[in-house]
Amino acid sequence: MEISQTFLSQGLAFLIISTGVMFIIIGGFLVKLLFDLSKLTRNIDETTTIVKSELKPTMQELNNTLKSINSIAQNADKQVDSLAKLFENVLGVGTLAFTRAKSLSGGLIKGFVKGLVTIAKLFLKK
Repeated sequence: MEISQTFLSQGLAFLIISTGVMFIIIGGFLVKLLFDLSKLTRNIDETTTIVKSELKPTMQELNNTLKSINSIAQNADKQVDSLAKLFENVLGVGTLAFTRAKSLSGGLIKGFVKGLVTIAKLFLKK
């Protein structure tokens, strides 16, 4: 009977020691996890700061580019108007179709550029 009690007490001692070691290992992993999560949140914070600081100048540059494209489109529209007037004086009726095609394409370009400018303004407001 004493032998079985000895084995039982040794078994319980081993179980207690192994449980303690497992708690220490799990605690170490939890501390490492908390450290990594802290580092991750710092990196995310730095990344969002960088994105915020870079986004505004990028959107302003995009807005300026869209304004330049819009002015180029308006200039091209004026050139096409002058060319249409020239053709109208020279050719007469044949230029009516050219003028209508020009106004259709000019309207599409203006609409596209104004849509891009509107989108850029929405991003800059946020």
